[in-house]
Amino acid sequence: MGMDILHEDRDVIVVNKAAGLLTIGTGKDGGRTAHAALTDYVKKGNPKSREQIFIVHRLDRDTSGAIVFARTEAAKITLQSNWKRAEKTYLAFVEGHPEPAEDTITTYLAENSARRVFSTLDPKEGKLSHTRYKVIKTVGDRSLMEIYLLTGRKNQIRVHLADKGWPIVGDSKYGRKIRDNKRLALHSYVLSFDHPFHGERMTITAPVPETFYRMAAAPAPEPPREPNGERNRKAVQRGDRS
Repeated sequence: MGMDILHEDRDVIVVNKAAGLLTIGTGKDGGRTAHAALTDYVKKGNPKSREQIFIVHRLDRDTSGAIVFARTEAAKITLQSNWKRAEKTYLAFVEGHPEPAEDTITTYLAENSARRVFSTLDPKEGKLSHTRYKVIKTVGDRSLMEIYLLTGRKNQIRVHLADKGWPIVGDSKYGRKIRDNKRLALHSYVLSFDHPFHGERMTITAPVPETFYRMAAAPAPEPPREPNGERNRKAVQRGDRS
């Protein structure tokens, strides 16, 4: 179902969700969701089992990476009550070279009737949102960024980066769809939270997708070559000799 279990105990399950898999159903997904798959997993094929899976937080359908589910309602309530203490680090490939290379983006985020999230200056219209970022590497016309989600609004990272003119590669909603990138280049990389039972800090890392390695290793594009005639004309103007 597009998931790997990163950690499991009697209170929580942390998985590495694949891009393209919904966290929970919308009624039109035919049951192909992370929640449904984990429910089947904990029931172990027994439809009469009382085992359940509870949603703690969500990842966008097109975002891969670490996501936490609770195995009891008490664990869910405790996790959500302390979720502001959770630390979330993402990796993203974006179009362009962000300047400055490290900063915090702050806007109020709102959602329109078409379910599209947008930034606004009106605090009465949107919710205050903060996204901290750092450029790790530039590859051609793109950049690999480490992103620290300081607040957890819907589509927050995607909107904030697109607002700056650095849409995430493959984001057809807030950027542009690209043929050679069939997935959104956004990955929930490291997730730290307090365990709901013993309270100890847990840090879970989701392996970097192979897609990111391929993009990071891509050579920088060569500058466009001038036609021979144009190059020769400039050489004559400079007085070059062959």
